[in-house]
Amino acid sequence: MSTQEKLISHVMKEEPVGCRNKVTVVGVGMVGMASAISVLLKDLCDELALVDVMEDKLKGEAMDLQHGALFLKTHKIVADKDYSVTANSKVVVVTAGARQQEGESRLNLVQRNVNIFKFIIPNIVKYSPNCILLVVSNPVDILTYVAWKLSGFPRHRVIGSGTNLDSARFRHLMGEKFHLHPSSCHGWIVGEHGDSSVAVWSGVNIAGVSLQTLNPNMGADGDSENWKELHKKVVDGAYEVIKLKGYTSWAIGMSVADLVESIVKNLHKVHPVSTLVQGMHGVKDEVFLSIPCVLGNSGLTDVIHMTLKPEEEKQLLLHTYHELVNQLLPLFHLSSSQCLSSSHFSTRCWFLLFASTVTLPDFFLVCFPDLRFALAPASTSVFVSFDGHQICR
Repeated sequence: MSTQEKLISHVMKEEPVGCRNKVTVVGVGMVGMASAISVLLKDLCDELALVDVMEDKLKGEAMDLQHGALFLKTHKIVADKDYSVTANSKVVVVTAGARQQEGESRLNLVQRNVNIFKFIIPNIVKYSPNCILLVVSNPVDILTYVAWKLSGFPRHRVIGSGTNLDSARFRHLMGEKFHLHPSSCHGWIVGEHGDSSVAVWSGVNIAGVSLQTLNPNMGADGDSENWKELHKKVVDGAYEVIKLKGYTSWAIGMSVADLVESIVKNLHKVHPVSTLVQGMHGVKDEVFLSIPCVLGNSGLTDVIHMTLKPEEEKQLLLHTYHELVNQLLPLFHLSSSQCLSSSHFSTRCWFLLFASTVTLPDFFLVCFPDLRFALAPASTSVFVSFDGHQICR
């Protein structure tokens, strides 16, 4: 008899039980591992799977976590570069992608990470067709859209981490200003994650007391207390951390675990996450931006209709569209002469990503079936050639 047979007597044969809350993290970089350890320390899964193309690093990170299994409730930690290891995941957290460099805009990462997603997303879908996709890679709003298109999942099962972290930074800074715990300071950052995010000053409150009723100029240029500087610190926060330590990790990891918890525990908590906002706040087309949403076991179950002041709604549109247009134009080496006709968008392009409103310049950002982006003035009548397609008005 073996030592095991001498030690243990089986009373009955166990029936195989599948994992109820399996979480996969794709990408074992700094953000991926911070997300993984945050999920483990909150006891949010009964199995954790890690995937990455860098085999040695992947194996090392998995072993490091496994050696700490004694201190965790989750003892099953698996890792492989083959996506079969992710099979039957409840939530798949996608952190893989090119790392943002010091001084680099999140939007400058877009085309490199789109190409990475073309490999990742189909593999996730193959092995976990019923999972909830949580996209963390930057630029998160565009890549959440890309993941939605590539996966074919319904919109409620593709969620971007969005401005959940931006809002956490905002509340932390409020807490520092008032010497209060961040959980007692309420405020929302919406729109695009990062550089063009919008602070909803009309909703900022402590214990139900609207701060804008106490200071009507809060967030405006004429504010003697310069609250706009607080929002600027939110925007600059990531860049400051990157400048000091080379990357961000812990806060975004905790933010990811916060979102995963709401999903797997069916908490129905409200989070500012990136979702399809078509038909809301003046957005007419397929755009992913962060607004307050309810997360539960099925994914994103509800959207909260924020009551924005006219100037806030205008700011949401202006800042977001302007930033995306201005940064994507040079990124894809497009000039004003490289135009596409809006009259052919529906037949020659897979989707219309961003479109102008009456308050914005008449520009369209479009994406072709191979997920290459282009910018086009809506009024153009110029004959063009783009990726082999000849398009005219």
